[in-house]
This record gives sequence, structure tokens and C-alpha cells, in this order.
Amino acid sequence: MQKDKFFREIENVRHPNEKLVKTHCSYCGMQCGMNLRVNTSTNKIIGVEPRYDWPVTVGKMCPKGVTAYQQTNHEDRILRPLIRDDASLKGTKEGFREASWEEAYDLIARRFKELQTDYGKDSLSVFSGVSMTNEKCYLTGKFARVALGTRYIDYNGRFCMSSAAGGFLRTFGVDRGSTLPWTDVHETDCLFIAGSNTAECHPTSMFRVWAVQERGGYIIVVDPRETPIARRADLHLDLKPGTDLALANGILNLLIENGYTDESFISSHTNGFEETKALVSQFTLAYTSEITGVSQEKIKRAAEIYGKAPNAIVMFARGIEQQHKGVDNVSAYTNMALVTGKIGRPKSGVATFTGQGNGQGGREHGQKSDLLPGYRKITNPEHVQEVCDVWGITPEEMPKPGVSAYEMFELMKEKTIRGLYLLCSNPAVSAPNLNFVREALENLDFMVCADFYLSESAEYADVILPSVTWSEDEGTVTNLEGRIIKINKAQEPIGESKPDWKMQVELAEKLGKGKYFSHLKTAKDVAEEFRLASKGGYADYYGATWDKIDKQDGVFWPCKDEADKGTPHMFLDKKFYHPDGKAKICALPYRPPAEEPCKDYPLRLTTGRVVYHYLSGNQTRRIKFLRDMCPDPYVEVHPRTAEKYQIEHEELIKLFTRRGKADFKVKITEAIREDTVFVPYHFGHEKSINLLTIQALDPISKMPEFKACAARIEKIEREKVR
Repeated sequence: MQKDKFFREIENVRHPNEKLVKTHCSYCGMQCGMNLRVNTSTNKIIGVEPRYDWPVTVGKMCPKGVTAYQQTNHEDRILRPLIRDDASLKGTKEGFREASWEEAYDLIARRFKELQTDYGKDSLSVFSGVSMTNEKCYLTGKFARVALGTRYIDYNGRFCMSSAAGGFLRTFGVDRGSTLPWTDVHETDCLFIAGSNTAECHPTSMFRVWAVQERGGYIIVVDPRETPIARRADLHLDLKPGTDLALANGILNLLIENGYTDESFISSHTNGFEETKALVSQFTLAYTSEITGVSQEKIKRAAEIYGKAPNAIVMFARGIEQQHKGVDNVSAYTNMALVTGKIGRPKSGVATFTGQGNGQGGREHGQKSDLLPGYRKITNPEHVQEVCDVWGITPEEMPKPGVSAYEMFELMKEKTIRGLYLLCSNPAVSAPNLNFVREALENLDFMVCADFYLSESAEYADVILPSVTWSEDEGTVTNLEGRIIKINKAQEPIGESKPDWKMQVELAEKLGKGKYFSHLKTAKDVAEEFRLASKGGYADYYGATWDKIDKQDGVFWPCKDEADKGTPHMFLDKKFYHPDGKAKICALPYRPPAEEPCKDYPLRLTTGRVVYHYLSGNQTRRIKFLRDMCPDPYVEVHPRTAEKYQIEHEELIKLFTRRGKADFKVKITEAIREDTVFVPYHFGHEKSINLLTIQALDPISKMPEFKACAARIEKIEREKVR
């Protein structure tokens, strides 16, 4: 009754011409349900309210979601195409003039054709992102391979979710970021959360997390920092950055030694147990504690809690994935679920906290250098033929696999790649070893950037195309559960901005490839072709029609046909996606971080998010409330470390690694290890911590090691500060 009264009162204060448009947030993988408030007389979004009917977040929104609507009509929006007339100003916001779409398209088509005539088809590249709809992600892959004919396409998920994908593919034979729906989370008995600052990065999950404790269950958190969730957890495993693999192996050894294994599940549904058992036997309590810095008592208690829990979910995020052994970390923590049989049933399994809004769907349908729609492999002739049949090309016309994101910048630096089409990403802030990456962007002969703001990366472009925000188009995205949901259009595009899929159709026509794209007149047309292209793949979306998504509050893939309601729980039949139907328990030798502390660089640097910003900050740093709450980056330093360097709270210091240096204000806090410093990564230009991070890549996922490198602090003399 109280809620009904509340909604009646809300209705009384609405604008007389207001309508509500049901949709989802534009930011992280929670994809919180929201209603955008639209003034129908002006066709402008004027506000937002939460959706209490959305089963995942049930009316919860974070500071970013509450203010997300403000990005659409922001004064910084790019409203017309921009062409750079002064090449000497590349790398700055200066030197651009407004142009017509026709002039911009003509220039792009001419320069792309010239580069490919002079240097071959693979002289062009596409770098994209996963904050776009599935339809846009799908069409970007098709555009690269059909319209441009280049092998060089990759995406910013290499810096976000690629290690989770690699670990799941190796362990299960399929990559879906959660084996169970989020509505199971609060009903489990133990949450083992590794490398996730959940309360800040996915705060609308926290009501389910706290509910586990309120029911008498346990929360175990693995993190070098005492984050808000670690502070309230039943057990905080405060490890050294980059040592997760040793910790996971040590806990696995204790699970086996103490009889917490499910022998029937292991023998019937897995391979690799005996080999793994032999390897982890060396990870004694003492050895594991020595490597990780976590006390023996805590490690022993973690194994006991997880082992005894009737149901448990292992959850993780970028903390374990953004390492040069991120894939091994994912498989090692997943081993815990397999040896105990806590997977393939409700309330138990494995789940990732997805960082980007479409981090799941965006990696499934053709933006990765080695994958085609439906998670098909570009090296598999049968898979290639299936996609060629949809696209209307021959297998001989399908480009070969390319390289990963950071490796593309290496090819730009050496002039193998000479042209770049960049969309929905800001690598001049988000990539590691930024001095190198910025030099690579400057070295390009021609660069096109599609964005709705002039980002730090767009400053290197020759042409900027104005794209729309999420609220000015429609399509589907796939949230962190693997649930396909619908984004609805709330406002017509402002200025002359266009959706990315429409730009690609029109550019393809200019490039002489219109017959493969011109039939795509609407976002729904793209959706229908995309569903068909995914049909039969591991990530099969064919049965996920827009009507079904609306009726069911989303559809979990795989969903193979019209009658299929989708798959909320994976592996209920205990059949995994490897040819023999079994999961792989992986024997994983420990490897230290690529850089360990030394005399010259005695500290460990790690990076991460804050609650008020998203990714590179290109959107959130423009929203006044979010900017006011966190205007600048800072370096977290333990009080004893600060005392050693004789530095004070909010004092400006220099932070060095072997890649570079940057100045940051000090935030003294006991919530971090003495041997570790932390800096958030949402800031651009000389405030970017990625000037310092290392480019060491995971051999499988090609994920850079953002979470661990050697660093040192130098005090700046006070007179210099003045």
C-alpha cells in the first residue's frame, strides 16, 4: 500500500507532456532497469527513475545510472562531422572544422581506398568497443571483414573481459560470464569474490550480497585493498597484487586434502583432476602464504568455509583477469567449483562482474580478431562457411585472423597498419603503456573516430563522425548474467548525429560494398540478420526475438528457436561444451607478475575504478555531479609507507614505473597493503595512470597486466609544489 501511494504521488508531479520509456542503463554489465522521462512537446529527455519491475536490480541505481540521461543533451555533444585541416595539431582538440556528411564520407572512402591500393587491404584496421548494442557490435565485425576486407579488427574487451572468456572457453568449452541468473545470488550459502570492488563497481548487486550474510551465509573477499565489501566480509584475503594463481592453487589443495571434493562429479563430468591434484600438492599453507602475503589461518579458513557450504558461487572481476596470467587465474578459481561439484545447479556456480554494458554480447559476435558471430572461430572452415552463407561472400573472401588490441598498436607504430576506424572506445586513456600507444596513433596516415564526445583518442583523428548516445537508438545488449535485454529509443538524435550501424551501412555504399549492407534500413533489420548469423553457434541468439525479450524480462542464451525460452542455468544436464561433454580441471603452475618489486621500484602498483566514473571517464567526467564527487585521480598509500617517504595526506608526489611518470595527490589510508599503491584509471592526458602500466600480455587472452607492476614514489619538494 505504501508503494502504491508513493507511485501516485510521483504521478502527480510529472510534467503534463511527459512519457516514460522503459530501458536500461548505459554503463556497466548490471544494466539496471530504468525509465527515461521524456517531454513529448520538446522531444527531450528530462530525467530518469528506477524500474521496480526489473528482476535483476529491483529499483536499484548507482550515481552513474541516476545521471546517465544527462549525457544525451550535454553541451559537449558533437553535432556535425569534423575534419582536421591542420595536421600539425594532431593530438589536440584544435584544428578541426565542421563538414557535411557527404564531404566526410567522400574523404574517408578516398583515403581508405588509397591506403589499400598502396599498401594492401590489411593496411586498414578497426578498433571498437562493447558499450554498443549487439547489433552494432555484430555489424562492426561485418563492416571490417566485408566492407574493408581487413583482418585487423579487435576491441576494448581485450582490456576488460578477454581473460574471463579465455578461462571459460578452456574450462567449459563455452564462454558465458555467469552460469546462473543473478536472482540466485542472494540465495546461496557462500560468495567467494575475487578481484572485485563490488560495492563501488557494481553497487546495485550489493543488496543480494548482504542478503547472503543476513541469511547466515558467508562472504569471502580476495583483494589487496580493504574495499567496502572487504571491510564487511567474513574473511578478507589481502594478497599481494598478481599472486591470485598461488592463492587459488593453495585453496584447491586444501579442498582436496580435507575431503571437500565431490568424487562422483569429478569422475563423471571432468578431466584433468589427477594432474591438477599432483600440481597443487606443492602449494602448502606455508608456501601459499609466503607467495601471497595472506596469513595461513585466513587461507585455511577460506577453504573450510567454501568447502563446507552446501551451495556457493565463485565470483570475480578485473582484479584477477587483468594480469599476464589472467586466463590461468580464471581457470584456477573455477577449479574450486569443479572439484566440489558446486556448478550446474541452482545457487551454485561461477560468475563474473562484467565491466562494460555489453561486455558479454560484444565479444560473442565478431569484434574479436579471431571470432565470428555466435562465437564461431574464424580458423574453422565450417564456421566460416556458415557466416559466409549469411553475408553473401565466399570463404576465400573472408579475411584471416588478426591480432589483439595492443598488438594492433604495435603494428601501427611499425607502419604495417596505416589507417584506423575507431568507434566506442578511448584507447588513448584505457590502453597500457600510453606513451607508446599515443605515438602509434600519431603515426597513422589516416584515422577516423566515431564518438558523441571529442575524447582523448579523437584528438588524433583526421575525421570525427558524430554518433548517438544509447538513448537515441534501439537494440539489444547482453548483461552480466548472459541475459539478452532490450534498449529502447527515448529521443531522436540531436544535431546531425547518427547511429554507428547507419554510418557503416552508408560508408559501405561509398566503398562500393553496398550490396552487402543496403538492405539494412533499421536497427531491427540488423537485429534480424544478426540473429540469423548467430544461429547454430555456441552463443545462439536466434530464438531471442525482440517480442520474446519484452515478454520474458530478457532471454538467456543459448536460445535456439521460437519455442525455446532460453537458458538461465548453464550445465544443468552436467554436459559441458567440450567434445566429450566434460569440463576441464586445469593444472596451472604459478607464475609471478611480469614485474616484481626491486631496489629501484620497491612498490606494487595496482589500478581500478571508483563508483563515480566509468571506464576512461569520457562520459562521466562531463557530468557535473560525478566530476565534483571525484574530480581528479589520487594515489592510495598506507600510513607506514607514507611515513617512510615523509609524505602527507593530499600532498603531491611523483609516481614512477619503467614506462613513465605522473603526479598524483596522496590519499593516506589503512585500507591498502604497505607494499602496494592504488590509482583509479578514469582520467585522461597527463592524469592517466596508464602512462605507467605495463603492456605484458596474457599468452591466451592477450590481456595486459594492468593490476600489477613495480613502482616507486618520489617526494616533490614543497617549493616546487607552490
